[in-house]
Amino acid sequence: MKILILKPSSIGDVVQALPVLRLLRRHFPQSEIHWWIDRALAPLLEGDPDLTGIIPFDRREFHTFQGWNHVFRSVRAMRAQHFDWVIDLQGLARSGAIAWMAKGGFSIGVNTGRECGRGFYNCTVDRPSPSSHAVDWYLAVLRALDVPVHLDYDWLPQRASQAASFAQKWPQDGSRWIAIAPGARWDNKRWPVEHFAKAIQRLLAYDMRLRIVILGSRDDVVRGAALAGMDTTRCLDLTGQTTLPEMIEWVRRSDLLISNDTGTIHVAAALQKPVVALFGPTDPAQTGPYGQQHQVLRTVLPCAPCMKGRCSYELPVECLRAITPERVATEALRRLSGAL
Repeated sequence: MKILILKPSSIGDVVQALPVLRLLRRHFPQSEIHWWIDRALAPLLEGDPDLTGIIPFDRREFHTFQGWNHVFRSVRAMRAQHFDWVIDLQGLARSGAIAWMAKGGFSIGVNTGRECGRGFYNCTVDRPSPSSHAVDWYLAVLRALDVPVHLDYDWLPQRASQAASFAQKWPQDGSRWIAIAPGARWDNKRWPVEHFAKAIQRLLAYDMRLRIVILGSRDDVVRGAALAGMDTTRCLDLTGQTTLPEMIEWVRRSDLLISNDTGTIHVAAALQKPVVALFGPTDPAQTGPYGQQHQVLRTVLPCAPCMKGRCSYELPVECLRAITPERVATEALRRLSGAL
């Protein structure tokens, strides 16, 4: 059995799709499984024990002539593999077209109802319900393929080389770490940085054993510096300084994550770490930290969740601003009580 999984982006989406890979490998232990992914995210999957290979492409060049040349090369590589199954967990026109061009024996994809992606597959899988989590939707694809769904797998197994590199780069001194992820793709998904600062102050004052590590991309450097500047001895700003595997190891090392709706929360959920997730315009039932959706912090407003990248409410981003630092700190300490 040769299987191709299409889930090119983003960090959170790829992490949420990993149970599909794990269960396919359990059911077909002798299979060859490949994954089509944006080259920038390939480090998430490199060295994964359940993958046979990665087929990367450059998503940033998708709208250029040269970019499509790269895509066609990757399609030729797919066709050469003669896949038995092509599984599209993205469900958009672009990924659907790739699934069709791969010419596998059987293709199946999630039906997002957008961009007419469903016309490219032999079979489509609807979201089980409007409020179904993305992970459950992806697992429904396995059920449609008669692949057993269970919990007997390690979602994000630690890789020895990454653990050794992490230990050498950041020797641990016995401190208790809280990870903070202050960034997000949309401006209106970001809890105000001054709120983060006040919550951190309360947490550091509560327990001298606590330290803060601030995680994020280069886009989050200004926010990271502002937060770390409050206490340079107990706050470690790593925004823009970690690889994706290093970010995962920091979440694994931490006792708690406080985060906006961004990919880091899905890493924490996969590692079964407590998460204080701050949601405003997006729906935690669909994309919250899996298994912890009911504990997401949000504000009840007539417009939330709006699922829009821009806020049009009379009080801008009130869905997030109304979540107080005191509430976040209290909730963080409550969830830490089982870990400290």
